[in-house]
Amino acid sequence: MILKSIRWRLQIWYGLVFLAVLTGFGLTAYELERNRQFRNLDAEFQKRMGALSSSMRPPLGPRGPGPDRGGGPDDQFPGGGPTDDRGGGPGDGFPGARPPEDRPFPGPGGQDFQFRLPSSLTNLFGAESNSFYYVIWGRNGAELARSEAAPRDVPPPPPDTGPGGQPPPRMRGPLREFFHATPGGGSLLVGSSIAEDLAGLRVVAWSLAAAGAVVLLLGLTGGWWIATRAMRPVEDISATAVKIAAGDLSQRISAADTDSELGRLAAVLNSTFSRLEAAFAQQRQFTADAAHELRTPIAVMLTQTQTALSRERAADEYRAAVQACQRAAQRMRKLMESLLQLARLDAGQETMKQLPFDLSKLAADCVEMVAPLAEARRVKIQCAVPPTPCLGDPEQISQVLTNLLANAIEFNKPSGQVRLTAETQSSVVKLTVADTGEGIAPEDLPRIFERFYRADKSRSGAAGHTGLGLAISRAIVRAHGGDIQAASPPGAGAAFTVTLPLPHRPSS
Repeated sequence: MILKSIRWRLQIWYGLVFLAVLTGFGLTAYELERNRQFRNLDAEFQKRMGALSSSMRPPLGPRGPGPDRGGGPDDQFPGGGPTDDRGGGPGDGFPGARPPEDRPFPGPGGQDFQFRLPSSLTNLFGAESNSFYYVIWGRNGAELARSEAAPRDVPPPPPDTGPGGQPPPRMRGPLREFFHATPGGGSLLVGSSIAEDLAGLRVVAWSLAAAGAVVLLLGLTGGWWIATRAMRPVEDISATAVKIAAGDLSQRISAADTDSELGRLAAVLNSTFSRLEAAFAQQRQFTADAAHELRTPIAVMLTQTQTALSRERAADEYRAAVQACQRAAQRMRKLMESLLQLARLDAGQETMKQLPFDLSKLAADCVEMVAPLAEARRVKIQCAVPPTPCLGDPEQISQVLTNLLANAIEFNKPSGQVRLTAETQSSVVKLTVADTGEGIAPEDLPRIFERFYRADKSRSGAAGHTGLGLAISRAIVRAHGGDIQAASPPGAGAAFTVTLPLPHRPSS
């Protein structure tokens, strides 16, 4: 379940990346500090190595006898050079070598010579166990001298050498040792215990690890907070969707940050939920209105049949009852046909033909069709539609114009007028049906295209009207890519404007 959670996957990925960055930073910082300390230590080694090497000079040549030096053939070294006051000989490989203490070393004739460390170097090599020490070997690998602090088990230098002919430094536990190969074939070692420095590096390592752990913990906490805030709109969307699925269509997603991606998604979903709620409300209203419209003719039919069957009646009474049932059935059929047409239009199943026709001829045919109704209401119809080529379903457009003309006649004042005009604007044609009746109230004007809606009592009392005519007309016009609008200035009647797209003309 954790790996299926987006929040946990983000947190794990963020933690792994953060851990890799902190590990790399910690290792780099530790390596830099280690190199710095080893450079400082190596500088101290090189300082002592250089001082010790410079004190080991070659012989100065023959010397004469003296009271404090002595002399004789046994004092001479092969090559013509006896030692100076510091002694030395070819057998030890270090002419002029200075041991740290008065110790006998074999000379060329087997006699012993005494070596003493100059007083200027005594402060560089102490006697404590953690101080610097040195060991000197001859050309034959024999140990010639060592300091007091030097361990007893110091092995000779390795046979292989590094760059420049010098053996590389070595580590023996906490001991670090440097070598120096002398021209005479011997070797010199300077070393010291770096246990305290290694302990300091361990402290640095643990400090870096602790600091990295604290930073990682803070980073994970901040990442969890950011992931939680980022996923909160998703949880709100999910919770709102669950409530809407349960039937509460009034629920909306609370999106505080509308500029973010999830905020814009929440705004789109809220708009979708609003349209969904409106559609469901319209559907409920439509169902209720359809049931109401069907209830009246069904009640009429039941009443007439019950009355006719209650007792024996004359043939005229039976005929009247049957005629009443027929009128009710016809009203029901008209309502059902309108509902089926609306359903097909909503589903896009109503096929709209694409035939060329002349709007002026179509308008004249519609005026001629409603002429008897206009004569009965003493309403004059003025048709001023110029020849206009259109493309569409002429039967469906004729149904729209007939419906608008019939409404304009029926809801007009006695001896009123109906004006049918058309004008071409750019790529559309606007056809307007205006009457001189009482008009439509401002509060009813936005709802007149709703299904089963009737503006007022005077209009709702019209016989044979189901309240679906304008809804069907708007659905037909929109199926043609146009629209229909209504306007009713105060005291100036009502005007319905149908906008239809004109066919595309090929460019010359």
